[in-house]
Amino acid sequence: MKTDAGEYMTAFLFGFFLYALLEIAGRGYTHWTMGLLGGAAMMLLYGMEQHLHEPVAVRAMLGALFITASEFTVGVFDNLIMGWHVWDYSERPLNLLGQICPLFSGIWFLLCIPALQVCRILHRHYSSV
Repeated sequence: MKTDAGEYMTAFLFGFFLYALLEIAGRGYTHWTMGLLGGAAMMLLYGMEQHLHEPVAVRAMLGALFITASEFTVGVFDNLIMGWHVWDYSERPLNLLGQICPLFSGIWFLLCIPALQVCRILHRHYSSV
């Protein structure tokens, strides 16, 4: 079954707004680059849901690795190069340059599990249309 570009755009927008809302609920604010990162992560998870037939834990781990690597890349740009101070994990144990840490990698893993379920529901919706 062919996946339409509109499906990925829907996944991106869902990830963009949901992640921004989660950040606002959790810490009171967000940054536009976090919305972009949330959208990109949801698109990746959507693609994995369609094409990877591994157990959900494996897909969630791959998603968490992607998000952590992306968070590091965006963090270096946003925080260290641009000086925007979007986040700082310097006080967290085992952090890398204050941009990533094991605690948040674990959180991304846990958040990927329901996100993958949302991707499955979204794909079922598009398949039935």
